[in-house]
Amino acid sequence: MATNSAWGKKAESGGPVGVTLELNPLMTSWALWFFKNERSRAWRENLQMVTRFDTVEDFWALYNNIKLPSKLSPGCDYALFRDGIEPMWEDSSNKRGGRWLVSLAKQLRHLDLDRLWLDTMLCLIGEGFGDYGPDVCGAVVNIRTKGDKIALWTREADSQASVMHIGRVYKECLGLSMKATIGYQAHADTATKSNSLARNKFVV
Repeated sequence: MATNSAWGKKAESGGPVGVTLELNPLMTSWALWFFKNERSRAWRENLQMVTRFDTVEDFWALYNNIKLPSKLSPGCDYALFRDGIEPMWEDSSNKRGGRWLVSLAKQLRHLDLDRLWLDTMLCLIGEGFGDYGPDVCGAVVNIRTKGDKIALWTREADSQASVMHIGRVYKECLGLSMKATIGYQAHADTATKSNSLARNKFVV
């Protein structure tokens, strides 16, 4: 993953020496993870935390110094999760949850993927889900040869009011048309079936 020396640093003032810019804190701290599928290594070894951040400025410093999803190799993922939650089904915050899944045809990688992923991240760190915000764990973008996916993960797959509210807000955040639909899958269903066979628990 290509970065430069700025990606892990706190945002710095560009003003006169001794003058510190006021940073804009986020409501919570977030962590960005990177996954690269190397078959010689265990799955967990392929997952690495890039950095944590808790201000608007540090988010943009990070975003501007890493590769866009469309530039990653197939088999790679980015994951943005609340600090303290690991981007895996087994994490205690995720194991009873599920995900709103946006699937993209491979020809859309260079048209829509980067915008949709940025909109997803901004919706997360901007806490755009109101009272149900704490139910959102994070999001993952998967780069795959057959077609890319973006998934928004929530804590409780059986909490219909929460899941449906989050799904409607997320769909609006992405600017998807009314005719477009996205489905919600429980992690428990996805774990026992292939992604293409897992049934949608909810749809918006």
